[in-house]
Amino acid sequence: MTDLLQVSASDGIQLAVYRAGDPAAPPVVAIHGYPDNAGVWEPVVALLRERFYVVSYDVRGAGRSGTPAGRAGYRLDQLEADLDAVLQAVSPDRPVHLLAHDWGSIQGWQCVTGSRLRGRIASYTSISGPGLGMSARWLRSKLRPSGRDLATVARQLGRSSYLVLFQVPGLAELGWRSGLLDRLMGKPSRSDPDELADRLHGLQLYRANRRPPAGAPAAVDIPVQVLAPSGDRYVGVALQAEAPAPYVRDLRVRTVPGGHWIMRRHPEVVAQACAELVDEVEAATG
Repeated sequence: MTDLLQVSASDGIQLAVYRAGDPAAPPVVAIHGYPDNAGVWEPVVALLRERFYVVSYDVRGAGRSGTPAGRAGYRLDQLEADLDAVLQAVSPDRPVHLLAHDWGSIQGWQCVTGSRLRGRIASYTSISGPGLGMSARWLRSKLRPSGRDLATVARQLGRSSYLVLFQVPGLAELGWRSGLLDRLMGKPSRSDPDELADRLHGLQLYRANRRPPAGAPAAVDIPVQVLAPSGDRYVGVALQAEAPAPYVRDLRVRTVPGGHWIMRRHPEVVAQACAELVDEVEAATG
């Protein structure tokens, strides 16, 4: 990350925004997931910055960004407003290409299905994070007397079992403080004490958004690319590929080798896929 910008969110929280590359190049905005900060994108940014204007930011409660006083500050509509503030600061006149992972992807789906940022996002590449409403409807659609469907649901519920732990006040906090959750989730050992704060604050993302949004997700009319790591321990390929399908007019799904944190282990896979979609969309609109 080379250039730090502080952006004020709609509720006054300060967001740390990082910019790399030529501002005149096509803009790519990356949103990290939990329990990460914008630094998780550094290997991908290093590969994209020669051709694109790459922006990432610490989501509220993580990294150098401010922390809300209460749980309501982590609701999806506020996270959508945060992206709005970032876009106003870094690309007010040009639609951006969104790249997101995990909880960042959940935020991304909120933004591309909502009306607030309509016309300001040119394409979306999502990794390991289908929208909450899409996921809920996908799970319900599988609860019918079919052995194959029920087996798919059972496997996904097993992958998502940690969500129960995250909802229990005090228990997840104890797991992070002891280092047990770092080991169970395959996270690298913490070298910075601020990383523990990121983990603890970010639990509110789960607790503030327990219920999926009411109603069916709105149709998405921009190109969407889903990168589904085949070895993801938390989000199965079936959920990533199938949940958005009823709502996205132009959906491309790539099953790629790798685990949940593919951007760290295989940044070239993520960078190439993102660049290909950006090039295609820019060529069609330019």
